[in-house]
Amino acid sequence: MKILFATDGTKQGDAAAEMIRNLKLSDGDSVHVISVVDMAVPMAVDVYGGYLPDTSELERVARENASKVVGEACKMLTEEFGSSSVAVTCEVLYGSPDSRIVEMAEEMKADLIVLGSHGYNRWERLLLGSVSNSVIHHAHCSVLVVRAPSEDSAS
Repeated sequence: MKILFATDGTKQGDAAAEMIRNLKLSDGDSVHVISVVDMAVPMAVDVYGGYLPDTSELERVARENASKVVGEACKMLTEEFGSSSVAVTCEVLYGSPDSRIVEMAEEMKADLIVLGSHGYNRWERLLLGSVSNSVIHHAHCSVLVVRAPSEDSAS
């Protein structure tokens, strides 16, 4: 089985990683861990000077964070499946998260996409969009959307 695991380093991504750890993977299976850097920031133009802000520092920090997130997830999954021959690879991608996740799944011919759900309510989803919802509707393979345990159920 080829699994594409998309994470953003949040508790929802951690819950999705934990779900992968609970899957019964065997020799020959693989997990490809990705994090997508989305640098689509609204560009504001100063009407008086035409100044565009320099986003290179924001981009650098976003790239470093994504590399750290992917590295930690890869390390955890490698330690989990280290005794078997489950291949764990990782990569940082750039662009629109929902599009890049679907594209990567098609490219690697994934059997399953695993990602976390932020659990947005109707209004948050309308304003912010939902990566998991878009992936569900556009992916060629099965998608496992994992919810993190709520704060209320943890107590």
